[in-house]
Amino acid sequence: MKRRKITALLASAIMVGSLLAGCAGAAPAADAAAPAADSGEEAAASAEEAPAAAAEAGSNSLTVWAWDANFNIPALKAAEADYKANVDPDFTLNIVEQSQSSDIENAITLAGSSGDYSQLPDIVLFQDHFIQRYVADYPDAFVDVNDAEVDWTDFGEEKLSYSTIDGKHYGFPVDNGTCIFAYRVDLLEEAGYTIDDMTDCTWEKFIEVGEAVYEKTGKYLLSMDGDGNDLFYLMLQAEGLSQFKDGKPYITENETLVQIVNIIHEMCEKNVCYLANDWGDYTDQTIIGDMVAGVMNGNWIIPTIRQVAENSGKWEITNMPTINGGGGYAANGGSSLYVTGNCKDTDLAKKFLAATFGGSVETYDNALRDGGVVTCCISAGQSDVYNEGVEYFNNTPIYAQIVEMGGHVPVIEQNDFHYTARQYMAAAMININNGADVMTELKNAEDQLIFEMEGAAQ
Repeated sequence: MKRRKITALLASAIMVGSLLAGCAGAAPAADAAAPAADSGEEAAASAEEAPAAAAEAGSNSLTVWAWDANFNIPALKAAEADYKANVDPDFTLNIVEQSQSSDIENAITLAGSSGDYSQLPDIVLFQDHFIQRYVADYPDAFVDVNDAEVDWTDFGEEKLSYSTIDGKHYGFPVDNGTCIFAYRVDLLEEAGYTIDDMTDCTWEKFIEVGEAVYEKTGKYLLSMDGDGNDLFYLMLQAEGLSQFKDGKPYITENETLVQIVNIIHEMCEKNVCYLANDWGDYTDQTIIGDMVAGVMNGNWIIPTIRQVAENSGKWEITNMPTINGGGGYAANGGSSLYVTGNCKDTDLAKKFLAATFGGSVETYDNALRDGGVVTCCISAGQSDVYNEGVEYFNNTPIYAQIVEMGGHVPVIEQNDFHYTARQYMAAAMININNGADVMTELKNAEDQLIFEMEGAAQ
């Protein structure tokens, strides 16, 4: 088992907290987290009695660990209600809430390190960005679900690329991390533009509009957490590229990434983009504080946008700009449900997950209503509920739009050091905006990333 790799991964995960964990617009956890082993012991201990309780309840019950009482938990409750109503009225889903995603990651690390998986539940919710490393290092912790009765072609390829390992399906997608670009259409109009001008546009056109919006309204057309900067990843994915190539950092020789860094720098210089100091500044100051006329991130940012009640009806969404235009698509965050090696009834687990998150309109309709979880299942996203106009977004059917856009997100190379790359790229961008040389800073970021990856491999 490659325990040193997982230790490095957890260090990175704890450092960034749960930025993408719930994907419901929640702020990251504080950096001052407990050591990985201790966190894992606490997570295992907090749920130690749940599997035993489930076993006593009978063969028509399952236990799942998940986080986020306002997002993932309502989705699981919707699935339980759906299954009880349409498959087995005596079924019970025992939901054990964890404080954040790293609780589950650490508990699996502890179990894998000791070779004792007996304290794991039947099912776990797990972050997409980390699952492949965990399955590789702790294969006994998970069971493949390749034989589940699911039409896997009904899900976007990008979403499935995380949970498909060595040609086998391991996870049932839950939340859709598809990126939206939301615009204040009233402010665009004040500057002489419409949402149509922003659809399929180039970054050059975006900067032109952004300068006009700032001149007319004093608001930025884009903001991002400068400390945990996702712009590089999102903009690069929209071009069909990654910050990694063949398992290695792909930064200084990545001409498109260098171009993107220069575009971000130009946007910051021209008051088109505001890089916030941290996550709280990004959400509270720029979005809730009404500093921006545009927001680009995973669609889980929608609840944050909607906190400004007086702006209801003034927003609409579209796709991302790209360097050459034509429509850009990306995804940021997300998670899936996995059956563990300790599951007492894998057939029941697969049947339950297939009948609900495998494509049930009822599960996904209620998950959207109750928690804001947007389906990754293309057919479920065509329901009447998804096609309802959303008042806050000018009565447009944004959730159907999001599912449709999700089908266009390109599959790119992923890496367990995703968040580490983000850390070094964010620092490089701050230095570049303060006058440092672009290529020097990118070389520093690349060297630091290589050093950390090689150290973890030893």
